[in-house]
Order: sequence, then C-alpha cells, then structure tokens
Amino acid sequence: MRLPHPTRALLSLAVLLASGIGLTTLPAHAEPAPRSLPPGSRFYVDPAGDAARQALADVKAHDLADAATMAQLASWPVAQWFTGTATDTETTDAVRTLETRAARAHQVPVAVAYDIPGRDCSQYSAGGAATSADYAAWIDALAQGIGDRRTVVVLEPDGLALSPAYCGGTAAQQQDRIAQIGAAVDRLERQPGALVYLDGGHSAWQSVGTQAQLLLDAGVSRAQGFFLNVSNYQTDSALVRYGTEVSQCVWYLQHTPGATADSCANQYWPAADADAWYAAHVPADAVLTHFVIDSSRNGQGPWMPAAGAYTGDPQTWCNPPGRGLGTRPTADTGQPLLDAYLWIKVPGESDGSCTRGTAGPTDREYGIVDPAAGVWWPAQALALAHAAAPALRFNFPSPNGR
Repeated sequence: MRLPHPTRALLSLAVLLASGIGLTTLPAHAEPAPRSLPPGSRFYVDPAGDAARQALADVKAHDLADAATMAQLASWPVAQWFTGTATDTETTDAVRTLETRAARAHQVPVAVAYDIPGRDCSQYSAGGAATSADYAAWIDALAQGIGDRRTVVVLEPDGLALSPAYCGGTAAQQQDRIAQIGAAVDRLERQPGALVYLDGGHSAWQSVGTQAQLLLDAGVSRAQGFFLNVSNYQTDSALVRYGTEVSQCVWYLQHTPGATADSCANQYWPAADADAWYAAHVPADAVLTHFVIDSSRNGQGPWMPAAGAYTGDPQTWCNPPGRGLGTRPTADTGQPLLDAYLWIKVPGESDGSCTRGTAGPTDREYGIVDPAAGVWWPAQALALAHAAAPALRFNFPSPNGR
C-alpha cells in the first residue's frame, strides 16, 4: 500500500534517525590504518548535524515536505570543521569524539583544519591563531585527537591560493604562511592514519604553475595530496582537468632543473595544446600527486549574473543563487588521481553577508542581509537540495554499517 505523503516523510525521517542511533552501538576499536584511502571507503555521517537538526525542527513545525528533504541531506557525509574557537584541550577532545563515533560506524571522518594566522585574508571568515607558535600548538592538539585512526585532513582551505602574497601581504608573511603549513603537514603526518591534503584552490583561480609551486613550497610531497573547490562552485570536469594538470606540473617542477611555475601549461591554454605539452614533458608512468574535490555545492556549476547586472564585484563565490548539491561523497571516483569527492563545505552554511559591490547591507539576489559566514541558513540548504544534480536521494547505510 502506498503511504500518504506526510506519513512517508515521517517514516523516512525515522529511518534516518534510527540509522544514526544504530551507528553508536558498534565497537569503537579501530586498528591503525595504512596511509591510503581505499576505494569503497565510507565517510562519516553525523546523525546530529545541521541538516538533521533542521529536519527535526521542520517536523515540529509540521512542515513535513521540508523535513523529508532535510532528512535526505542529513543522510550524506559532510566534513567537520575545527576553527580554533575552542581551547587546545577541547580541540583534542572534540577530534577524539569524532574519531570514536566514526570508528563505531566503520566510517572515515573528514576533518577540516581552519585556524591559520591571517585566515581568509582577514575577510568574511577572518580569524585564526595569533602566532605561529599558537598555531603549531593547535595543530598538535588536533593531531593528538586523531590518534592512529584513518582520517582525511583538509588542511587550511584558501591557505595557499589566498596566501598573503595574493592579498596584499608582505614577503615575510608569505614565508611564515608556507612555514606554518609545512610544519602542520609534518606534525599531522606523524599520525599513521592521517591523510593530509593541502589547498589547491580551484580551476578558475591561480594558474596551474603558480598553484603547483605553492603546493611544493608548502610540503605537498610529504602529504597525501591536495584538495580543490572548497566553498566554491566549479564543475567536476573542470576540476578534474585542473587537478591533473597541477599534479603533472608538480612532477615537472620537481624533476626538471631550472623549471619555474611559468614553464607549465595551464588551464587557460587550449586543451589540446596543454595535453600535448604534458605528454611531451611528463612521462606516462610518472608517479603523480593525488587530490580530492569538494562537490558539496557545484551541481549547477558556477554562477554568472546577467551582463550589466552589477557595476561592482558581483561576488560570484558568495552565496550565489540557483546552485545545487553536486556529486555525492565517494571514494569510488573512476579517476586515477582523484581520491574522493567530498562534501567539505557544509551545504546550507552561509558564505558571508554578501553585498556584491553595492553599498549593502542587503544582498540584491535575496533581498535580505545574508547570515554571517558559517551560519546555518535553512533556506539556502533547501535551495541546494532542490537543485541537486543528480537529484537528492537517501544514503541508506548497509545493515553492518560498512
């Protein structure tokens, strides 16, 4: 018998919540993990995340359609961000809690480290540790929480692509940034299960060579790889191509005396010309750096406002309208260098109070003052879910949690 829609929505939400509760009953022990992300890895789903709480709030408000949509969103894994707002002891405890819950579910947690001094070039997500020493202590606290369990660590979104050299900083500040991230890589890599990825920007930002050199300077050769598109909207196809070229350029810069960042073909070359350049300069059997992609909000690709709609900066990266959830988190990518699609930016968290080159404070695209960066925005979460590509469905766990 086909159940009435409200009953089906409640049933779906109940199944989600029950599956989340069930995850906590499994053994917490996890063996030390080899330093790899095997295909088939399942990422940690937080049964008490923002979307799950929103689903419950919608049920209480008798908005069963929205509750069902939020329950679907809540069934997918999303990264957990650590931003330096807690003490070092609290940070260690919070990471350990994440690790324990993920181990009980036989899932891999994704942890974002976001506390670099001068974070976000002092823009919407400004903040970070006060000094290099404070940052090193915070990274140590995070690493202690990881222990020996397999964990994907997304190390400092925008930390390289938006490093001081590219936002008005000094040469000394740039040197500090590279040293801070390099030291963080070395500390985190002491944890046997940590899979550390560095900031690779995205395909519409730094040129391939510039980004490859930044990654090399910051220690990508000592890490698992790099990440792309965090909090942005570039398409999977553009990102896979860009990531592959960055990986090839990293190899070329490492193995070619006298090579500079400008030597490499970049994403702005005609595709055939870039392919030919890399075929001629990078051996087919070269061991290349891997990467992951944040596909949390790129289902509809980047936003382009109508011509002439704005005389100032339209801030196409900042809460763009009409976007959707993208490829679901998975370690089965079908791409040799792409370790995973992840939802790193929490879908439904605001990018900031966007003014789009106007005097503000209202965002013309929404007719309101947008929530501050990182604040949960239910209307945006629903919009992303409704415009998901592919369409949003439940992510039901298998009975044994694997």
